[in-house]
Amino acid sequence: MSLITPAVAPTIRGRIGCDARSGHYAVPRRYRLHLSPACPTCLEIAVTHSLLDLGDTLPVTLLPAVPDGPGGGYEALLPLYEATSHHHPGPAAAPVLSDGWTGRIVSTYVPDILRDLSVRFGGSGPELRPRGTEEEIEALALLCERDLGVNAGIAGRPDTAPEDRDRALHTLFAALDTLEQRLEGREFALGGDTPTAADVQLWVALAYLDTVHRPHLDTVAARCVAHYPRLWDYARRLAARPAFGAHLDLAAVALKYHARCPCPAGAPDTGRGTGQLG
Repeated sequence: MSLITPAVAPTIRGRIGCDARSGHYAVPRRYRLHLSPACPTCLEIAVTHSLLDLGDTLPVTLLPAVPDGPGGGYEALLPLYEATSHHHPGPAAAPVLSDGWTGRIVSTYVPDILRDLSVRFGGSGPELRPRGTEEEIEALALLCERDLGVNAGIAGRPDTAPEDRDRALHTLFAALDTLEQRLEGREFALGGDTPTAADVQLWVALAYLDTVHRPHLDTVAARCVAHYPRLWDYARRLAARPAFGAHLDLAAVALKYHARCPCPAGAPDTGRGTGQLG
């Protein structure tokens, strides 16, 4: 049985500006993040939030692992969606950046939320988007989302045609080869001495490849995924950092994907056994 694709809510794309004339401007504790512990994009935001040390500036509300509202959304987010978009047509989905002054949603668009956390709120953490690296960060994000995540999902579905599975695996392993080479002699994805937004995206992609996608692959493909020593050493090193590993809620991930994929082979690895992060 393949993973069930949840309904997609229409995107809300407000931005945080640099001063009061922008409407939404950065004020400590004005805004709030609403995140699910089992969502990969929420995990990217949670790690970014911790790296920037924004705990006192931008509070976080954690939602249940399994959506509890209509259409695969969250009951707790319904008032925010209704206040922002009357007769909201889609599920009240996470992640959400909300404005406590207006009771409305600023944004549900993850790339904008990630940029605004880094650029508008700053914090005492590392510079996650160094000048001149934006294109490289975006290219790596696309590789992680498309070549790793999408193709691992296609390859792991039992209803995928053999030729499509072969193409997906070819793309998946080509991407893993590229990433393995990238990390030669590097501690972080862009080089340097501190993690950047590229590391957040790559680490989350590897975490979900290991815990969600790998158990759906056939035995040979699953073993091949493990044969990337630099990548998995990198993933384990970052997982040992509180800003990364503390947000990877393996129990929540397992609970969510058991609910969406009840087949015995569809249960995510919870970090034990043959998992690369366990």
